[in-house]
Amino acid sequence: MAKANDKNHAASLGFEAELFKAADKLRGNMEPSDYKHVALGLIFLKYISDAFEARHAALLAEDPQAAEDKDEYLADNVFWVPKDARWSHLKANAKRPEIGTLIDDAMRAIEKDNESLKGVLPKDYARPALNKLMLGELIDLISGIEMGPPTTSEGAAPASPLTTGEGLGVRGETERSSRSHDILGRVYEYFLSQFAGAEGKRGGEFYTPRSVVQVLVQMLEPYSGRVYDPCCGSGGMFVQSEKFVLEHGGRIGDIAIYGQESNYTTWRLAKMNLAVRGIDSDIRWNNEGSFHKDELRDLRFDHILANPPFNISDWGGDRLREDPRWIFGVPPVGNANYAWLQHIYWHLAPQGSAGVVLANGSMSSNQSGEGEIRRAMVEADAVDCMVALPGQLFYSTQIPACLWFLARDKSGGSPLSPRGRGAGGEGARLRDRRGEVLFIDARNLGTLIDRTRRELSDADIQRIADTYHAWRSAGPSPSPLAGEGRGEGAHPPHPYQDIPGFCKSATLDEIRKHGHVLTPGRYVGAEAAEDDGEAFTDKMRRLSAQWREQQQEAARLDAAIEANLRALGYGG
Repeated sequence: MAKANDKNHAASLGFEAELFKAADKLRGNMEPSDYKHVALGLIFLKYISDAFEARHAALLAEDPQAAEDKDEYLADNVFWVPKDARWSHLKANAKRPEIGTLIDDAMRAIEKDNESLKGVLPKDYARPALNKLMLGELIDLISGIEMGPPTTSEGAAPASPLTTGEGLGVRGETERSSRSHDILGRVYEYFLSQFAGAEGKRGGEFYTPRSVVQVLVQMLEPYSGRVYDPCCGSGGMFVQSEKFVLEHGGRIGDIAIYGQESNYTTWRLAKMNLAVRGIDSDIRWNNEGSFHKDELRDLRFDHILANPPFNISDWGGDRLREDPRWIFGVPPVGNANYAWLQHIYWHLAPQGSAGVVLANGSMSSNQSGEGEIRRAMVEADAVDCMVALPGQLFYSTQIPACLWFLARDKSGGSPLSPRGRGAGGEGARLRDRRGEVLFIDARNLGTLIDRTRRELSDADIQRIADTYHAWRSAGPSPSPLAGEGRGEGAHPPHPYQDIPGFCKSATLDEIRKHGHVLTPGRYVGAEAAEDDGEAFTDKMRRLSAQWREQQQEAARLDAAIEANLRALGYGG
């Protein structure tokens, strides 16, 4: 397992050395945390330019007149790139002192001709603080990175930048194509992983590790409907949702993407990240954030995936004491965790579900009324599943994290996703899960990929997701409130069962006995130990004798040490 995971990680980019050289050129001109913003803008420009040039060459061969028709490119989800904005033009002028201005002009020209990019691209390359010699060298370096449209197994370039994704079981040519199309996200991940230390706590606010996002997506299965992230960061939740849809035979038009972000730079990155994939989205920005200026207040969503900043104390809760979103209780002004949970629950559609990344403390805290809010959520059956994650998953924080899965309706009867129907047969239904919560303790999963960071493997992700899917479609026993309404054909190939040390389906009464604490370790118990075949009485007799022998040896060593000290003149 570890070897496979290492292989996946090592294959993540293929041009890490060039990226490190890029960072080295930026060194001394800016803070390490800003490296990615300079590099990402240029890489985005080269990516869309390469895609344009490839399509341009194909059209020239077919119909030279069509090669200058913008609509020909838009029809294939390829951005129109004006002549002076193309990478070949910038490369030819890389050594000129006004190269920064030329880059800014290129960004403006692309925005003018592509409505989805208006106000998104960085346009500060002409600033005096950015060394122009270094900038020219950076262009030369990036010019050597191949990121044009990948070819299919038939050798033809795909018509659109939509991809099936990498890391979720896709192999062969599709996998190589995926890596090319995920350039922005992967470059961003690389810079964050290498230089996140300089950003401190801010790093985790806008980047969620890919394996954590995959857990959320694989469990929620956002196959259709509205998908929302109230603190969307770089757009990773949406990218993985798109990949899930395509990998399972769906169409990207089956989901509608909505989000909000308060960091302007990060909002731009999300827009760029989605644009290169041809994903239509409604991503809003304001510097107040979704608590104080909810841009989508009247909308409800089928799937919500979110990684809010952990334990934020300055969220302005004192100004929102009467907010109608606090249906389970007014969250404390000194911690936004339960404000996020209730904000997200407020936005769920009648059959909607959500997955939220939060600090572990949210599962057990009783400070400032948090315990009462958690009790109210459990009693209202808002909580569907809790997952304790392994440590060291995040780049910029060592705070242990967990996943909250919320559901508006646990009564069953709603159809499973197409994935679930494939497992359980056409017409399969979710079972009635009222009065139950699934607890998964995944703290022992994952593999260290370096000294500081752990990553969940594909097998780890699948194990967690399959456990949840089996539980909600075919539990070990009927819910106390379920009656006979489980639906037919809802049993997956492997019916759910409690596994000591890993998962437990707990009733509401069991949760009450634990004071509504939702830490999985309290419920799953210890992993079953293998029987070594030695009778208990024989084992106790052997261990007792061993203990007495060790006591005698300890006494002998103490006497020898005392004798040596006396001989040296340090006797007591």
